[in-house]
Amino acid sequence: MHIPDNYLSPGTCAVLGAAMIPVWTASLRKVRAHVPRTRVPLLGVAAAFSFLIMMFNVPLPGGTTGHAVGAVLIAALLGPWAACISVSVALLVQALLFGDGGLLAFGANSFNMAFVAPFAGYFLFDVLRRLLTGPKGGLVALAMGAYLGLNLAALCAAIEFGLQPLIARDAAGLPLYCPYPLSVSVPAMTIPHLLVAGVIEVVFTLGIYEFVRRVSPGVVQAGVPTRFGPLYLSLGLLALLSPLGLLAAGSAWGEWGPDEIKEVVSGGKALGFVPAGMEKGWSLRVLFPDYGVSGLPGWFGYILSAVVGVAILVIVFKLLGLLRKDPRPVH
Repeated sequence: MHIPDNYLSPGTCAVLGAAMIPVWTASLRKVRAHVPRTRVPLLGVAAAFSFLIMMFNVPLPGGTTGHAVGAVLIAALLGPWAACISVSVALLVQALLFGDGGLLAFGANSFNMAFVAPFAGYFLFDVLRRLLTGPKGGLVALAMGAYLGLNLAALCAAIEFGLQPLIARDAAGLPLYCPYPLSVSVPAMTIPHLLVAGVIEVVFTLGIYEFVRRVSPGVVQAGVPTRFGPLYLSLGLLALLSPLGLLAAGSAWGEWGPDEIKEVVSGGKALGFVPAGMEKGWSLRVLFPDYGVSGLPGWFGYILSAVVGVAILVIVFKLLGLLRKDPRPVH
């Protein structure tokens, strides 16, 4: 679901990036107003969980791969505004260090995974948990919210892909960027997510939510101290298990490189050309391309990338918490 650079036109990237500015601004204000200094590091833990979850690729129907995001999980634990900040920062680290998702497409990826997913999923979760009053009502509501959030994010990405042939063509009428119309991109993205990736999202969401609630109840219960130790240990374990994501062969739909897309088969035939905007597009050299390190085994590079990403996210938010000053109460 990470849209690479040069798949969307500059105009599309600019519009979606601009759309995220008020969302980020409002999210920062909400977090500053409602998240005390001592809980700011939780945003880093949440971002790290999302970062790691997205490393666990799974095979999807059609020969592609996909992953969960954890946006609704974070929204359920810390609220949708905090989820927006955590997932956005995780996406930025992925783009800058690992080349997972484009830097120019950062606004688009944030719109899908840090805005649509957590807010839509949390809205459904919040409505259903008020209606479902049984002992498992809250978990059912969370499962439905997680499933909806991921699939709406995938649908948005599919629409963004599918609009490109309509809005950006060269003089010969060939698409400059993503070459697949809505009739291809929407089913190619949504069906595998509805059938498989959405279920994986639910499994991750419920599993981690229940784990956090048990080992560190202060995350979800007001007035209870937050235990960070078990959370850090669980992040370390997930980092060690991250090479399991390498078992899913193939690329995610819409994440092929310029050297691959020419040979991608759709509708029984290969594309046969490389869109000019992709062939001559901008690219960023990153330290750990595709979560790997040159000269090292893939599994080791994956673990190293996981550790580096988690450490950066945890440390950044830890420092922000130390620098943050809570407003003094007015007497």
